[in-house]
Amino acid sequence: MEEQNLFELVHNMDKFTKQLIMQWNRTFNEDLGISHVLVLSHLEQNGNSRPSDLAKVLGFTPPTLSYLSEKLVEKELAVRRVDESDRRISYLDITDKGIQVLKQATLVGQKLRANLFEKLTEEERTQLASLYKKLNRMQNPEVE
Repeated sequence: MEEQNLFELVHNMDKFTKQLIMQWNRTFNEDLGISHVLVLSHLEQNGNSRPSDLAKVLGFTPPTLSYLSEKLVEKELAVRRVDESDRRISYLDITDKGIQVLKQATLVGQKLRANLFEKLTEEERTQLASLYKKLNRMQNPEVE
């Protein structure tokens, strides 16, 4: 019985996440996917990064990151910079335009979630917030 409940929980969580991403894709009109936004977000939070480091941190293969970064550079949301001391090393950096698109993507996501969570009762939102806090602590105990 417990295994069935766990399967149902995982299944419903995956289904919810996919539906939310599809809804975000329909709402966010920048011809970018969630993976592009993850790259922009990492660059905005951590500064310029080597593509190989980005791939490792975000869990992408190097070819996938190359594809994503090419589109970001093409749309002028990111730029490639060469290391002055070692010209073999390049970095990806977010542009001002990239920061604006990232803010827009974040707002779209926040609105979608707010509209969704408004349908829950106050008690359900409190329970859900508590569960997410607990799961986050379990994943990363040093962050509160």
